Amino acid sequence: MPFSSSWSTDRALVQRYAASRGQVDATPELEDAWHSPTSPSSPFPGGEDRPLLASRISPAVNHVSSAGKWAQDSDNDHSRPTPTINVTESTPLIPHEPSGGSARPGDRQEWWSEVRTLCAFTLPVLGTHICEYSLSIAPVISTGHISTEALAAVTLGTMTASVTGFSIIIGFSTALDTMLPSAWTSGTPSLVGLWTLRMFVLMTAILIPIAMLWLNAEVILLALRQEPEIAKLAGIYLRWFMLGLPAYAFNAIVRRFFQSQGLFSAPTRIVVIVAPINILLNWLLVWGPDWIRLGFIGAPIATAISLNLTSCLYTFYGLWFTSKVAWHPVNKECLHDLRRLFRLGFAGVAQIAAEWWSWELCGLVASQIGSLELAVQSVLLVSASTSYQAPYALSSATSVRVGNMLGARNARGAALATRVSIFLSFIVALLMSAVFLLFRKNWAYMFNDDPYVVKEVAHILPLVALFQIFDGLGAITGAILRALGKQDIGAMLSLVGYYAFGIPLGIVLAFKAGLGLEGLWVGLTLALVFVGVTGLYICTIRTNWETEVHKAMVRLGHEQEEPPRNATTTSNVVP
Repeated sequence: MPFSSSWSTDRALVQRYAASRGQVDATPELEDAWHSPTSPSSPFPGGEDRPLLASRISPAVNHVSSAGKWAQDSDNDHSRPTPTINVTESTPLIPHEPSGGSARPGDRQEWWSEVRTLCAFTLPVLGTHICEYSLSIAPVISTGHISTEALAAVTLGTMTASVTGFSIIIGFSTALDTMLPSAWTSGTPSLVGLWTLRMFVLMTAILIPIAMLWLNAEVILLALRQEPEIAKLAGIYLRWFMLGLPAYAFNAIVRRFFQSQGLFSAPTRIVVIVAPINILLNWLLVWGPDWIRLGFIGAPIATAISLNLTSCLYTFYGLWFTSKVAWHPVNKECLHDLRRLFRLGFAGVAQIAAEWWSWELCGLVASQIGSLELAVQSVLLVSASTSYQAPYALSSATSVRVGNMLGARNARGAALATRVSIFLSFIVALLMSAVFLLFRKNWAYMFNDDPYVVKEVAHILPLVALFQIFDGLGAITGAILRALGKQDIGAMLSLVGYYAFGIPLGIVLAFKAGLGLEGLWVGLTLALVFVGVTGLYICTIRTNWETEVHKAMVRLGHEQEEPPRNATTTSNVVP
């Protein structure tokens, strides 16, 4: 049910109600206690903290400024005073009038303010992802010139690490996308530190079986009928790379710790420092002077050093350059409620890994079609992966933004952030689609000069262009589902879309219908159509934002597990 009440009407209702209860004197002081729609101290654009009385506004909320301070990370803004009003716990949230009126005059201003906010959040996250991507590319480039076997071993080792390690770590860490942003604005910011410590405990247990797999990688790869020499080198690569495995998990957790507080540029600054150091280390340890050159094992050692350096810089930054308001002491509470984290994280693994693994599976399918088709698949996959960085960064910003709104009990703001992020994903997708379509005839020349590869890439790129729209939509709706604690729904969509529908259909079209690689991409595109459109329906039509606010409070222990009285089965907040 859409809200149609105006800000002035809401404010007047609260003034009359509070005055009648004798809780707040309806004087100009009340006016000052509420943020006006254009007030720079408003924690959300357009005064989106309106559903909260000052007594319920957390000091942490004042660190969040979507159009200004928060977009600048709030790195040096942790002292803004919180307005104080003589209210009691019985003072209600702002009442909403029945729907049916016209849109408020400030709606357009709020919409574009939200656009600016999400863009400001997304840009540093994009920079972080690009720099982190270079950490994985550097060892491939540095070892690729040693020998063909070395290149194949690094590729196989990296793929094995992604399937058995990285996807698991990232999947479990998505539980923090649900808990941390809402904790930051909930009125108890120390819960950010508590849930982070709990994730450290859980991740420590998760790393043990991953490490055991990597230590026995050679045996496992031989059992999968990989070439003995390649399997041996890949096993050596993973054993040395394991030196950076704890740091990889640490960085995934701490990055979310920073971003949930609006410190989006902190990881970017650190990775910008580490990325060139990683390139230098790869050169020194693989190709450098005799006294330091290690050859093949130099690449994983260099990457492990870089990951550990990142962890050290994260720790230094957190200790010296951020507020301590989100910290929590290490005590027995860190061992509580791990089951909730595991449940959210396990569903996150299913959501993230299902998509990661599907691409590896498609690579194997493409190799069965032919060697040239595998080359075409490599070009298309690198292109799609590169274009995915922008919506992926936007999805990270979206999960934080929606979570912050839920923690602040701002149902309307969460709904607005959802719709704006979906709008931005379409804009980004259209831009990337235009690039692919305009340069499709010459695109493959960046990777290969074979006429067949160039022709096939040009033939399939229009599908990849269409693919962008639903790929971005799936990324955003998946992030929104994580913010809502609905990783299980996201996992179900990915499993059904890819494994029950898209990939089987693509295999049938590729081999039975004789469409080859084009048929495989048709199946992938239709899988993403299913994931994106269904996710869009769930996030915009079937989501009741007031209910989701209540669920966020229950997860944080602020409210009892009983639905709000006005909960309905469909979304009742439409900006």
